Amino acid sequence: MIRDPHGIRPSYYYINDDVIVAASERAAIRTTFNVGENEVMELMPGNALIVKENGEYSIEEIIPARERRACSFERIYFSRGNDEKIYKERHALGYHLSETVLKAIDNDLRNTIFSFIPNTAEVAFYGLIKGLEDYLNRIKVERIMSWGKDFDEEKLNEMVNRRVRIDKIAIKDVKMRTFITEDSSRNEMVQHVYDITYGTVRPGTDTLVVIDDSIVRGTTLRESIIKMLDRLGPKRIIIMSSAPQIRYPDCYGIDMSKMGEFVAFQAAIALIREQGKEYILQEAYGLAKELERTNTLNAQNVVKNVYKPFTPEQISAKIAEIITPPVSMLKWK
Repeated sequence: MIRDPHGIRPSYYYINDDVIVAASERAAIRTTFNVGENEVMELMPGNALIVKENGEYSIEEIIPARERRACSFERIYFSRGNDEKIYKERHALGYHLSETVLKAIDNDLRNTIFSFIPNTAEVAFYGLIKGLEDYLNRIKVERIMSWGKDFDEEKLNEMVNRRVRIDKIAIKDVKMRTFITEDSSRNEMVQHVYDITYGTVRPGTDTLVVIDDSIVRGTTLRESIIKMLDRLGPKRIIIMSSAPQIRYPDCYGIDMSKMGEFVAFQAAIALIREQGKEYILQEAYGLAKELERTNTLNAQNVVKNVYKPFTPEQISAKIAEIITPPVSMLKWK
């Protein structure tokens, strides 16, 4: 087994007197052999685990290690969530979104309900709630301290018992995975994958915040989830993503090689056209053709020039427009 020199894909191994085993996920080895975290070793970038027929093995550097470029999507979506480090990373991704969420809802936790979708976003959701609870606890202490002696049992109970409101809003059929479904059937499938829990939202009053693990195409959000959540009648729907904007094809493939389908790329193109900056596309295309002619396409990422004129916030705002269904398709307008 050989690890690529940039460490893009993970690789782990475990060796004892009886077995030599390697896998892309540490948790799979730990579960199978019931061993501790420190007993499962990481194969370092550029190294190879070589096993001979007689059971002898060696770990050798095959290619010099280069700049570490581990795939973020591997950590956020593909890896097993029960791996200790993966769990902590996903939890931290959600935690660090809490400040952004509070700004988006104007700190109005009384009239906001939080949930997650799909199931792979659950750990990030726990991190988000932890961040919100830390904020709420600080507010409780400040308010109680400001009262001095001017409070009674009822007033104190009301403050102490304030909680971040959470519910299981969306339910997904775990047997269906729209992310890896071919294009021709994905739109039809997403209509039947999710259902909602009725009675969880106060219509016209509550803001509904839902955290997703990643937004790649936005197909499921646009064709199914947002319309489904709208049936509950929330005052607003806010979709958060624990992953950064997916702007480029992923090394894992799995139907992520079509850049034109990425909603972040669509957002950048829409902004370019709205602002009359089509020359950016022409220049990027010309540069790509020149690099192709000189066989140096791997020398630079030409697509970065498409995103360069815009801030992440501008791209996100346009993504929100793209994935929002037409008003005519929503129940609560």
